Amino acid sequence: MRFAFISSAVEEQKESGIPRRYRYPIELMCRILAVSRSGYYAWSNRQACAHAQRDAELTAAIVAIDRAHEGRYGIDRIHAELAKQGHATSQRRVRRLARAAGLRCVHPAAKRTTTTTQDPANSRGLVDLVERDFFPDTPNEIWYGDVTYIWTMTGWCYLATVIDGFSRQVIGWAVAEHMREQLVLDALRMAIARRRPHRGQTVMHTDRGSVYTGRAFRDLCLDQGILPSVGKTGICFDNAAAESFNALYKKELIHLSVWVDCKAVRAASFEYIETYYNRTRIQRQLGYLSPAQYESIFDNKLSLAA
Repeated sequence: MRFAFISSAVEEQKESGIPRRYRYPIELMCRILAVSRSGYYAWSNRQACAHAQRDAELTAAIVAIDRAHEGRYGIDRIHAELAKQGHATSQRRVRRLARAAGLRCVHPAAKRTTTTTQDPANSRGLVDLVERDFFPDTPNEIWYGDVTYIWTMTGWCYLATVIDGFSRQVIGWAVAEHMREQLVLDALRMAIARRRPHRGQTVMHTDRGSVYTGRAFRDLCLDQGILPSVGKTGICFDNAAAESFNALYKKELIHLSVWVDCKAVRAASFEYIETYYNRTRIQRQLGYLSPAQYESIFDNKLSLAA
């Protein structure tokens, strides 16, 4: 206990930046606490060896997590994964070890771009049914739709998504070389086939882009009993859930490679969305669970309550 007190005092003096000549010498602290200096150094060496061994174990676990997620995780998610594996440590230590191992744990910032054209005439009569209430209590209450685009060596490629607001799971998506209504219709049809929403109980929230306010998309929503909703013009926060996914998709996948064509983007998007994002990638706002895990826990609780 006294050795630990001396060690703590030594570290605090180092971290505080006190010049060496003004620090309490170890010999003096040992004499005051009635312990031998040789005993303290022997104890300190044993602690240093144990600390180095623990650093090595943690570094191996950190590198394994980084490789499993292809460098997509930041320090907070690596720290959360370590905790799940039973490694109790601080984020500060994780950051130090990750840096020493040469891991970046950061990504280029996603570029904000406008992806849809607006037609004010089509959006007449459509209202905002969400009003920035981005966290519904159950699945299939609110779906968010958006389109983002990707530059390839053969031209532009477009991704349309439908995201469940409860778990942030991508439940419908489509990739095409065009941004016509068919693109967003394909994404919505996938979501409908997977979720089979009850009539009048699901809101489909999008921006005011012409592909969403056009007749075909509105008719599909009405035919399925889905309530169309649009955000305010020019305010990206009104569709924050979809914008957030687009940012992750760009920085964790698109911006890390040069894409040959739309076919390559489609294949990579399938792996990222269906295998990684929905099932594996943990999110802070979901209690460091993946969207699929979050919904599974909700479904289990619902079954037990029934």
